[in-house]
Amino acid sequence: MKKLILASVLSFIGFMATAQDGVAEVQTDETTTVIVSAQDFEEISVSDLPEAVVAAVTKDYPTASIDKAYKNASNQFKLELSLQDGTSGTVYADAEGNWIEM
Repeated sequence: MKKLILASVLSFIGFMATAQDGVAEVQTDETTTVIVSAQDFEEISVSDLPEAVVAAVTKDYPTASIDKAYKNASNQFKLELSLQDGTSGTVYADAEGNWIEM
């Protein structure tokens, strides 16, 4: 019976956590990661990306090319990257070139 109650409470907390909108900050060792739930991105030209974002990609993903770029109202960027080995992925950054989790 205790396990059933505990499972119910944890399920309720999980549902409530996913229903919240807005920004949450997660404090790690020496950096702060911002997690944003809004994902209303509009496509922009890769040439319109801030220099800090392009520099972050070049530094952390030296073999990557930026295929597409998107921007949201919070001045955050969604980047679709391709690596030389053929793999691809999506990363998110703020205007200062800091990586964020979505």
